[in-house]
Amino acid sequence: MPHPSATALTPRACPVCDSTDSSPVLTKGAMTLTRCIGCRMVFQNPLLPEFRTGDYYEGDGAQFYLSPDKLRSDHAPVRYEREVRLLRRYCAGGRILDVGCGTGGFLHQLRQRYGAAYTPVGNDIAGAAVDHAESLGLQIHRGSLAELAAEPPFDVLTFWAVMEHLPNPQAFVQEASRLLRPGGIFLALTPNYRSLAVRLLGGRYRYILPQHVNYFTRETLEAVLTRSGHFRTVGIHSTHFNPLVIARDFRGHGALVPDTQRAQLLARTNAWKQDARLKPLRWIYSLLERALGRFQLADNVVVAVQRI
Repeated sequence: MPHPSATALTPRACPVCDSTDSSPVLTKGAMTLTRCIGCRMVFQNPLLPEFRTGDYYEGDGAQFYLSPDKLRSDHAPVRYEREVRLLRRYCAGGRILDVGCGTGGFLHQLRQRYGAAYTPVGNDIAGAAVDHAESLGLQIHRGSLAELAAEPPFDVLTFWAVMEHLPNPQAFVQEASRLLRPGGIFLALTPNYRSLAVRLLGGRYRYILPQHVNYFTRETLEAVLTRSGHFRTVGIHSTHFNPLVIARDFRGHGALVPDTQRAQLLARTNAWKQDARLKPLRWIYSLLERALGRFQLADNVVVAVQRI
């Protein structure tokens, strides 16, 4: 029988402002989301135990990240196009640390395109995913950020789809300030809780799922990044849009979408993006994504901050 502390649900304070005053927003399976009365942050509360301890990422999560469809998607040429463009916008070269690098897809694409410009390093705790990243010849630091030395300090840190997984994101922001040089850039991308997809689908949206313990908007993401006083905001963006996800989830009944199905749809979407016959549709899609991004309604929100 498991120890009670291993299975107990853990109440949480707001991960942005530390308030304990929140009200329920929705329930999905065993997960409950609440909204902070003060800063309006939405977060999982109480916290399911496997996401408090990180055990999920060494078990079921590892199987998902190493599934053929997920690997094929993470290493497709189109997979990190937007993230690479964002990085180039704020930093044309230097030492880069990709936190939560997983199987190394972003660093691999960056090395393929701009290998001479950057010195890329990855960081993650998920052993099997890191094994794959290292097999590509990437430099990876295993373990917590607190254990990572920064001599010399990094020029840029990227948190691509990481902040939503962290029970205590403020601790990671503090470590980021230690690892970055003055003037260095911290780029954080998370699902956008005010996106068109969330507005249309609510709890049916597939990316409202247990491993996402935080649900940021542009305001709450900026707040958690700048609260320490070590960073100032230099850019806010809204990017990515997948109408196929909206169509699928609109017809669904709000149940959690299995990891295998999410990976399959991601692989299919990436394949369509590379199909030359669909170029006219991709042009229309690009215009729609830009329009949604202009009004902060695209699937993800990105905040760029600079180390003071």
